[in-house]
Amino acid sequence: MMSLIKRFYLSLFFGKRFYRFLTVVICLFVVSYGLPVLFGIAQLLILIFAAGCTLDWLLLFLNREAVTIKRESPERLSNGDENQLQLVAKNDYPFPVTFQVIDELPEQLQVRNFQLSGILRPGEKKTLPYSIHPKERGEYIFGNIHAYLKSPLGLIVRRKTFFARQEIKVYPSFLRLRQFEFLAHITDPGNLGFKQVRKTGHSLEFEQIREYVAGDDIRSINWKATGRTGGQLMINNYADEKSQQVYCVIDKGRVMKMPFEGLTLLDYAVHATLILSGVALSRQDKAGLITFAEKGAEFIPANHRAIQMNSILNALYKLETRFLESDYAFLHTLIKTRIPQRSLLILFTNFESLNSLGRQLPYFRNISKKHLLLVVFFENTSLKSLADGDAANIEGLYEKVIAEKFILEKKLIVKELHRYGIHALLTVPEKLTVDVVNKYLQIKARREI
Repeated sequence: MMSLIKRFYLSLFFGKRFYRFLTVVICLFVVSYGLPVLFGIAQLLILIFAAGCTLDWLLLFLNREAVTIKRESPERLSNGDENQLQLVAKNDYPFPVTFQVIDELPEQLQVRNFQLSGILRPGEKKTLPYSIHPKERGEYIFGNIHAYLKSPLGLIVRRKTFFARQEIKVYPSFLRLRQFEFLAHITDPGNLGFKQVRKTGHSLEFEQIREYVAGDDIRSINWKATGRTGGQLMINNYADEKSQQVYCVIDKGRVMKMPFEGLTLLDYAVHATLILSGVALSRQDKAGLITFAEKGAEFIPANHRAIQMNSILNALYKLETRFLESDYAFLHTLIKTRIPQRSLLILFTNFESLNSLGRQLPYFRNISKKHLLLVVFFENTSLKSLADGDAANIEGLYEKVIAEKFILEKKLIVKELHRYGIHALLTVPEKLTVDVVNKYLQIKARREI
């Protein structure tokens, strides 16, 4: 009994035509008190109205599965990118159906007005594409699909719910990773947005003899091969060293909670880590990952096996910031005990003052004695805009001076790190990925690891 009530009552709604027709009938009955000749017309209309509603109800509800709608989505979504999904609707009614579809989107998207509408002809199957733009990593739960159906009469509306609860994982931006896959094949990265760096040394692995070009190291000229060519300078070309360990180290502390254009600094660090790991693996280096906070850490040993990217991806998609200061003493101990081979360590963190750097500098100095440490931190673009703007009054002038002071502090942090032989990269969040990949290519070109 309850199922019948749910099917025929809770799914029953009235369309705009229903209320318009009913309003006309009521008005005729009211006016018929003064003009009795209209009373008969009103009675006829109420009978037509009742018959129309009954017919419309029968058309919509007698065929239980006349319209079907299902969601088609990728197995995983890419954070910070436009992801394409679609609903597939099919009409088995013998008449055209006007529909409105509401898909219960995940709460992380904060979308409350999502709706797709259209008309399905008899027997038609239609694809309804739409896109979502997630700005958080993690598990996204899609709910049911609700369809509101109307026949050509348009008096009655049938609500049909399709149980389509689905959990989809949102990973760091793997769509951007595909844009960087060409790095394994290009010979001139400078033409594609990456800096071309002159190599200041060479490895011991001989690759080939080729013609000399401007900028090559003259110490590598092969004089015997040059003599055989009749004057054309020939040079020994050496292959880049491979199988070097590259670790991305991500600070999950409160300093990475700062938002920028809808994403946190941690999100930008995660995206850069994913892409840099892919580039390192394409260059036949070993990629690894360390994430740490106020206690504990996650450690993925550097490797160049085929499943390494999946391991890194699975570790990154649920990564969240904490609200306490990270424990750099624990990080120092972890690196000392778990990474015996000299490696490139790229630390994603943030410092706002020299005092905050000073507390961690002893750990950085100890780490840099054995490993090549690159500290990556972020410019405050809001402060930069404030410092570059004009001061309208005394209060604005004070704010401008304070903003310039904090900007200067960032530059002093870079100098302080360089003073102790530690690499530093100060960048804006939106350019983080390109700048970090550039820095990695520079370090590889200079044979620093």
